[in-house]
Amino acid sequence: MSSGNSGNSGSSEAGASGAGGSDGTDGTGGSGDVIRILLAEDQAMVREALAALLGLEPDIEVVAQVSRGDEVLAAVRAHAVDVALLDIEMPGMTGIEAAAQLRAEFPALKVIVLTTFGRPGYLRTAMEAGAQAFLVKDAPAAQLAAAVRKVLAGERVIDPTLAAAALAEGANPLTDREREVLRAAADGVGNAELAKALHLSQGTVRNYLSTAIQKLAVRNRAEAVRTARDKGWL
Repeated sequence: MSSGNSGNSGSSEAGASGAGGSDGTDGTGGSGDVIRILLAEDQAMVREALAALLGLEPDIEVVAQVSRGDEVLAAVRAHAVDVALLDIEMPGMTGIEAAAQLRAEFPALKVIVLTTFGRPGYLRTAMEAGAQAFLVKDAPAAQLAAAVRKVLAGERVIDPTLAAAALAEGANPLTDREREVLRAAADGVGNAELAKALHLSQGTVRNYLSTAIQKLAVRNRAEAVRTARDKGWL
């Protein structure tokens, strides 16, 4: 288990070995047979419970913990990490966005995405972002530990219920731009504000919103945002 607490739930906690990017490592790969874990979860009680459960495993050590998605990359840079466990919904950045950052800088690092939300679109997006496993948080601790070992061995681990739902749901019909506009529209701002924030013309914003509404077979932008979120497409 990691030792020492900075008193800030958002900061990383060093493991007993203290290995990290500052000693010339590439941020991945611990020593010996111990699997070194980064745990990213914004709910302190859940994070601490997961860390405690994983710490009971003789071959697993949680060497860093963060509570924000935008702190994941820095934590991996600072510690020698084999596997990153990332919650999806976190402040600062989603776990899926953090996974994409890790893939770009640390392609050898294994990523497991954890979610409370059984939304099939999240699964497809997580895999596209470079995650090797996708599990729900209420899975048994033994299953999570087994998934850690499997991804380190090069396997993919996907919750079977979510996998079946993702296949039934099909691919996300929205383009990157349509998703961007819908995410920005979620706060209820008007087209003028959207256009300014996204550096687009108001006509272009209207076109993206109209196309997204048609693709999702809904009546308005509010329903489009809700439907896309429920399916995990935003």
